[in-house]
Amino acid sequence: MAGSNPNAKPMNLTLNVWRQPNRHTQGKIVEYKVKDISPEMSFLEMLDVLNEDLLRAGQDPVAFDHDCREGICGSCDLFINGRSHGPEKGTTTCQLHMRKFSDGDTITIEPWRATAFPVNKDLSVDRSAFDRIIQAGGYISVNTGGVPDGNEIPVPKDLADRAFEAATCIACGACVAACKNASAMLFVSAKVSQLSLLPQGQPERKTRVENMVAQMDKEGFGACSNIGSCAAECPVGISLENIAILNREFLTAKATSNNLA
Repeated sequence: MAGSNPNAKPMNLTLNVWRQPNRHTQGKIVEYKVKDISPEMSFLEMLDVLNEDLLRAGQDPVAFDHDCREGICGSCDLFINGRSHGPEKGTTTCQLHMRKFSDGDTITIEPWRATAFPVNKDLSVDRSAFDRIIQAGGYISVNTGGVPDGNEIPVPKDLADRAFEAATCIACGACVAACKNASAMLFVSAKVSQLSLLPQGQPERKTRVENMVAQMDKEGFGACSNIGSCAAECPVGISLENIAILNREFLTAKATSNNLA
């Protein structure tokens, strides 16, 4: 494994972890000590060790979101020392290894902070707002039938590449957590760009952007102020260019729309 050191000494760490029983109860930071943490552990494996210690002590383990643990699903949404997914650029929490920290470090771990992402428990948040935005228009309607040939609709390579780059968004919500306004513009723009660039996405092009932006506003996400912290903290490198595409798509749709809301 690149950057690994099999001879690295185990670390002792202090963890300041946000504990909150549910979204209706006020939470607080609780300090924990973890010992003999291998630098080769992932951050989530370190939290597993903490939870094993808590269970042995008869205490409630820390709730946190995870699934694939391979940087694919976007579930591992943690705010680590004031950074979405932690200190390493282009890395999700599950891909972050403890060798990025030092023996004796104090690490503060919090959930995503956004009105639209209410806390379920501890570090676990409800990100179903993203699902509702996708349901509002982030899809292509097709007639049922046989599977079309992959080369039936030619797509220029530059458009295919740009659409693929936008499609790499894993919907983790790091952009929302990093933004001072808790804006979801980078996420929404990636989904809009992905489909608006492809021929298959043209039939619903105008209604898609109108409906997705309306749902985003309805969910309570903040406005974009073009600071760029969203793109800086995005673990898969979604470009700010997509927000420009979203704005252009939205203005074009509104200029020719009967929906003046």
